[in-house]
Amino acid sequence: MDQIKLQRIIDSGVDFNISTIIDKAWEMFKARAMFHIGFAFLISTIQLAFTLYLEDFVFIYTIFLSPPLVAGFYLVANRMSQGQYVDFQNYFDGFKYILPLVIVNLISAILIVCGILIFIIPGIYLGVGYLFSLLFVLFGGFDFWPAMELSRKLVHTNWWKFFGFVLVLLLINIGGFLCLVVGLLATIPLTYLSVYVLFEELTIDAADDVDISSTNETIL
Repeated sequence: MDQIKLQRIIDSGVDFNISTIIDKAWEMFKARAMFHIGFAFLISTIQLAFTLYLEDFVFIYTIFLSPPLVAGFYLVANRMSQGQYVDFQNYFDGFKYILPLVIVNLISAILIVCGILIFIIPGIYLGVGYLFSLLFVLFGGFDFWPAMELSRKLVHTNWWKFFGFVLVLLLINIGGFLCLVVGLLATIPLTYLSVYVLFEELTIDAADDVDISSTNETIL
């Protein structure tokens, strides 16, 4: 991913239609619905197991397992967008990038928590601002700090619109929870797919000419 082109995108500012993004993500969800639901169920089961039976080790899931598992949705979404074949094992490709994903997730979480403790508003600002941090690591090949800063700067160009986007996704997941909780198995994948679709739409002009998925190996 070309950082100069990214900077031009940031300098010019970004805008998007929330409903269009979610509609595209919904189509992507329907194309592999059982895969998405199955992986969401697997993640939920692992998280529940840690919460109920390994309470003293929940930090292992939060710090080391959650980032690569979440990245699985992004990597599968990328393969679907590129028209590539998708197998269930592709959801675990995030573990190929576990170290940079863990670092960016941990550092951004620490800064968000510190922001909330200081005055709440800085934490909310950063929570939205770091929306694309993992994606910049995966598809841009950036280290944790450039990934976090590029995400924050991109979001900052239209922060309130991104905030509205996050709120819509939150409401969708609340709706999924109210549907006897099982609705989350659909809304959680839809959430991550929506974030990917938005990221791709905003950064497509900065993508490398070669297949974006093939460039990921450079960060290993």
